[in-house]
Amino acid sequence: MKKIIKSTLLLAVILLGSCASQQSLQEYYIDNQENPNFISLDIPASILKMEVAELTDGQQAAVNSLKKFNLLAFKKTDENSSDFKIEKARVKEILKNDDFVELMKINSQYGKGVVKYLGDENAIDEVIIYGASDEQGFALVRVLGKDMNPAHIVQLMQAIQKSDYNGEGLGEIGKFLKG
Repeated sequence: MKKIIKSTLLLAVILLGSCASQQSLQEYYIDNQENPNFISLDIPASILKMEVAELTDGQQAAVNSLKKFNLLAFKKTDENSSDFKIEKARVKEILKNDDFVELMKINSQYGKGVVKYLGDENAIDEVIIYGASDEQGFALVRVLGKDMNPAHIVQLMQAIQKSDYNGEGLGEIGKFLKG
């Protein structure tokens, strides 16, 4: 009986340990905020200056569902090329988690990426936009909101195009995103 209890406890510890070994995206952000290879910003949704844009009701609902953006970008250089490969693999591993639902893949002249979300398709709380270029580096954007839905993402892109937002307030990451 003691052997069964010990075996069960050992199995429970192993299972808990293996579950805890998968780093969350939020933990990844926190762990790399001070890393000199990364640029990190937390941006309130109000920076988009949507209050002056003429928005449809759907676009306004999309904007109202936003809270903030978390940006984390790895700027690749000749000196950190090996770190870039390691960090890119870590992010891809985190994004493989079954909790993330893929919304779309991105393949552009700037690089490849993916848009995923967490939550129920009718009440999305977080959208993750990941893009990488082997020349420039990669960027992760967490769009945090309340009860967003996939249609809101399209509406949001249309609203941003209508706004007067030109990247003000992004500092170093704005330069990075421009290339």
